[in-house]
Amino acid sequence: MDQREISAFESDQIDLKSILTGYLKYWYLFIITTLLCVGGAYVYLLHATPEYWVSSTLLLKDEESARPTFDLSDLTGANILQPNKKVENEIVVLKAKSLMQRTLEELELYTSYFVEDEVKYVEIYGEELPAKVIVSKLDESAYNKVVTLHIKDNSSFELVEFDGSRTSHKFGQEVNKPYGTFTVVMAAAAVTPDSPKNILVRFNDMRKMAISYSGRLDIAPVNKEANVIRIGLIDAVPEKGKDIINKLIEVYNKEDDEEKNLIAANAIDFIDERLKLLTAELTDVEKNVEQYKRKNEVTDIGSQAKMYLEKASDYNRQLTDWGIQIDVLESIERYLSNQQTQNELVPSTLNIQDPTLLGLINKFNELQLERQRMLRTTQPDNPLVQGMNDQLANLRLNILENLQNIKNSLIITRDQLQANYAQFESRVQEVPSIERDLLEINRQQGTKQELYLYLLQKREESALSLVANVSNSRVIDAATAEEEPTLPKTKLIYLLAVLLGLGLPFAGIYLKGALNDKIQGVRDIELATSAPVLGEITYKKTRHPLVVTHDSRTTVAEQFRQIRANLQFAFIGKENRVILITSSMSGEGKTFFSLNLGASLVLTGKRVVVLCFDLRKPSLLQSLGLPNDEGITNYLMTDTVAMEDIIYPSGTLPDLFVIGSGPTPLNPAELMLLPKVGKLLEELKEVFDHVIIDTSPVGQVADALALAPYINSTIYVVRNNYTYKKQIRIIDDIYKNQKFKHPMIVVNGAKVEAGYGYGYGYKQTPSSNQNRSRKVEA
Repeated sequence: MDQREISAFESDQIDLKSILTGYLKYWYLFIITTLLCVGGAYVYLLHATPEYWVSSTLLLKDEESARPTFDLSDLTGANILQPNKKVENEIVVLKAKSLMQRTLEELELYTSYFVEDEVKYVEIYGEELPAKVIVSKLDESAYNKVVTLHIKDNSSFELVEFDGSRTSHKFGQEVNKPYGTFTVVMAAAAVTPDSPKNILVRFNDMRKMAISYSGRLDIAPVNKEANVIRIGLIDAVPEKGKDIINKLIEVYNKEDDEEKNLIAANAIDFIDERLKLLTAELTDVEKNVEQYKRKNEVTDIGSQAKMYLEKASDYNRQLTDWGIQIDVLESIERYLSNQQTQNELVPSTLNIQDPTLLGLINKFNELQLERQRMLRTTQPDNPLVQGMNDQLANLRLNILENLQNIKNSLIITRDQLQANYAQFESRVQEVPSIERDLLEINRQQGTKQELYLYLLQKREESALSLVANVSNSRVIDAATAEEEPTLPKTKLIYLLAVLLGLGLPFAGIYLKGALNDKIQGVRDIELATSAPVLGEITYKKTRHPLVVTHDSRTTVAEQFRQIRANLQFAFIGKENRVILITSSMSGEGKTFFSLNLGASLVLTGKRVVVLCFDLRKPSLLQSLGLPNDEGITNYLMTDTVAMEDIIYPSGTLPDLFVIGSGPTPLNPAELMLLPKVGKLLEELKEVFDHVIIDTSPVGQVADALALAPYINSTIYVVRNNYTYKKQIRIIDDIYKNQKFKHPMIVVNGAKVEAGYGYGYGYKQTPSSNQNRSRKVEA
């Protein structure tokens, strides 16, 4: 750490110390405000009503665990009676104002009861109540109004109205008032001897009360992994808070059950309506089936179709047999009619079973065989052969006639079979159409029947759900209250009171300094300019302008000696004989400082002259009680006045002299630009060791700037709590732009602060001056 860093660190320490010192001088304010705030906290705690934390834990079951053992599915297969529950949704439901209002109404908290304690009114509840008001009807005009029950004895009481009017009533008697109707009944606590006799009853607006309690509810999950929530409430009456939370959970479960029962009841009503419609539709469909079967003469389409096929097949077989027989008969008939086969045997009749025909054919064949045997021995013209031929011709005619008759009979039978076959064949062809129509009708009937059975099942399930609802939540811990009050927090209130007691003076002092636009100390100067501070002079009210003498040991005198030492230290090895004193405005103590700085230099054995170059508003000679008839103005304006003519002894110190301004000129700024100013200063430097120039304020007029070429250093006087902070920009401009040589600042009117003693009857804080010395040296 180099020297500059060490200096900056020490400067910060000194600044912090000065800031703390500035606050600590008002130590009495800190003590007073702290005591007042602590006392106020005590009074507040004395009158404050203790409030207790009441809480309960509730398990919100998920969909699977909340579902009953039987499946209650909705009409689409989803479960309408067991909606999916989310913790966030249920927290919103539990904090609903409507749910809280129903809770308060079921607890009948239409009234609140208070008794007077030593310093406040205390609410009583439950078993502490000596009497209870049962509200039948309440008007809005009664909300938040208070009446007083004065219990006379076990049978009567006196009612004190809002306006102070009194009426007597009996317990259990209905009281009719313009603001409501209610009944006052005795409670268990009324029999105790120490029960209160005067009870204040306040009628509550349930809606506003519900809003208040809903806002005070603290509901949050116990952790992110579980469906467990904690329901908390801060209330002045622990029993009341427990009842509210327990009833809130009860009403929450009740509303949930009511919602599910309402869903089930609505489902049953809907199903009943559908069942009525389906019953009528099923009846219509069944009638349509009956009419269709009657119209088409069918009972069982499958069996009847089979029968039709069998009949048609049987007729087809018979037609085949009859056709074969007809073909056989026709073949025999052709055989007998053929001339080439007249002497041949008749073929077999195959499956023709007619006995007459069979007899004739057999006889024909026998006679034919006999003729053939006879021809073996006889000639064809033998009469016997001719007789056989005639017999055979007759038989052939008989056979042909018989064949024709049989054939006609078979053809008739065949035609009948053909008609029957065609009828059954037509019925078989109609079966698909009938079957399709019946299938469509049966499909409608089956659909409606299945829907009917399904709705019957769902109706039974819905009816069962009305009596088998499972609660979606379970109370893990019933509401309990902490033994110690949660509010007010005594330690915190006392701590805040102490902090407030310390903070109020601090803030007041800070605001006073922040709102004050005048310099309050060296710190304000250092923040506004980098010009060095030569030293500080404390305020000292005195009749004589000179406070620095040979035997003076006051704080102000020592501060001037310190400034003198700092000035000499800053100009070691340099000439510093002409010193200009200026300021921002009049009244900052330039003349006072000029005289006493000159006096402090005289004490070191120097000859010093103080010039009043404030030609506009001179005050140097007047402060010393000397005439100001001749002075600088006379010297500059005429050639008859010499330097010796305007020098006056101060009358206090032998080597301290003064020169007045003389008469006030019309053009002081132009007068100070005359070359004789430089001549005067050069002549004075030949006679005196130091020339101190008391000029006009540079912040108001530019007269002092004319003296800049003749001076060795500049001291800019500012006055504590008098010079404006914005005027420090003037000296900062002078310092940065080097308008004056070696500008330095002296703070006049600094407040006296405690320090360590020098043993000369005064005390001061040297740290500031030491710091300023380092700054000037730098």
